[in-house]
Order: sequence, then C-alpha cells, then structure tokens
Amino acid sequence: MSDITTAIEEGAKKSGILWLTLDRPRLAWHAWHDGAIYLVTGGEEQRLPGLEALERVHVTLRSKDNGARLVEFDAAVSVVDQAAAADAVAALAKERLNARDSEHLTERWAGESVVLRLTPETGATTAVSERQAGTVTGSSAAVAGDG
Repeated sequence: MSDITTAIEEGAKKSGILWLTLDRPRLAWHAWHDGAIYLVTGGEEQRLPGLEALERVHVTLRSKDNGARLVEFDAAVSVVDQAAAADAVAALAKERLNARDSEHLTERWAGESVVLRLTPETGATTAVSERQAGTVTGSSAAVAGDG
C-alpha cells in the first residue's frame, strides 16, 4: 500500500468528517468501509447537492487531532445499491450520530436517501506534511506545507 493510500485510509478512519468540493466546499460525515468512503445524502440526511450526478469529486481530509489538512484527492462517485451493499450501509448507519430513528435508519435511507461510494483515485493526490516539503518519490502526489 502506498503512503498516499495509507494516509487516505487512516485519515478517513480516524475522522468521521470530510470536505467535498461541490457548488461550494461542503462538510460531510462518512464511514470508511472496504477501501472506500461511504456517505448518505437526501431526505432528512445531509445535503450534498449534485454529488450523485458527478463522476468525480475532490475530497479533503483533515486531521482529527488538530484540524490541519491531511490529504486531498479526487474520488470516483458511484451510487450504491443499498440492498446489494447491506454491509456498507450498516457500517454507514453505525457512524450516524443522533438519528431520531436509529432502529429504522436503513429503511428510511432506502426510501428517501441516496448512499454513495467515493473510491479514491490516488494518481492526483496532494498529501500534506508538517515536516516535509518536496515531491513524494515514485508518485505524482505533491507534499506541501501545513495548511
């Protein structure tokens, strides 16, 4: 696993939120499952306008410890068949805080929301390091200063 892939996975697992570049930067909660980010939009859930129509989206993960930008990357966007990916939907539901109907959450999502999978595309990734500046060897990822 490359350093960038590791940074994405660790960042997504440690922090339950991320930033998406849509009509404007949008904060979203998510779950990391099976090598991808899963999130839900629509109905009573978070509003992420236009995301389900995109082929790709720019994602920024920040450090849970200090809020500093950890890594930025593009991700392929795909709509999840909630019945076929029940394990991913269950992982996402487990991360949902303060749901009014947690025992019926997945049924509500099936009726009124869209679950999306964001699969990282690590070819054009920017990693951020507080200690380094330069280029990551063997990758097109640029390592930048803290931001």
